[in-house]
Amino acid sequence: MDDSSKHPDRIVTLTADIISAYVSSNHIQSAELPKLIADVFNALREMAISGGKPAADPAPPKATPAEIRRSVTHDFLISFEDGKSYKTLRRHLTLRGLTPEAYRQKWGLPHDYPMTSASYSEQRSELARALGLGQQRRRSLVRPAAVEGGDAAETGPPDRVEAPAGGEAADAVGEASPAEKPRRGGRRLGREG
Repeated sequence: MDDSSKHPDRIVTLTADIISAYVSSNHIQSAELPKLIADVFNALREMAISGGKPAADPAPPKATPAEIRRSVTHDFLISFEDGKSYKTLRRHLTLRGLTPEAYRQKWGLPHDYPMTSASYSEQRSELARALGLGQQRRRSLVRPAAVEGGDAAETGPPDRVEAPAGGEAADAVGEASPAEKPRRGGRRLGREG
């Protein structure tokens, strides 16, 4: 291409070859032909001037504050990469070879831009609470404090279940009431045995 910067007729020849190949396989209006020729000629001339290096791809435009607000909904996050909605962007970004930090930097997003939707986070939080995750440490911290105070008997579980007030004589003798009778093939409820 260095020769074409010295010889403008070479650029004209290349432009004619490209245009003729394009027009032979594509339908184009005659009014659009001069603009097409000028665009191809300018592109070839720019390449000849820059030493054959194509122009760098422009960086994606940064998201505006309004676009950022619209991309975050309660149920979904809308990706700036493909415009689709996701509950979590992490897997989507990983498939595209991006980290959350790189995604935020690429689109000009704030550092606290969420990677999961609010409803999905709430759902996972409720599931963790239902499973009791994070509760074991709290319980283990409470018991040693009670033991240090000397009131271990008051804070611990009762050793046995007391009979209800006004209990029958059968309960006092040790016979099981109908509610405490063992089920067939099962275990006794409410009594250790």
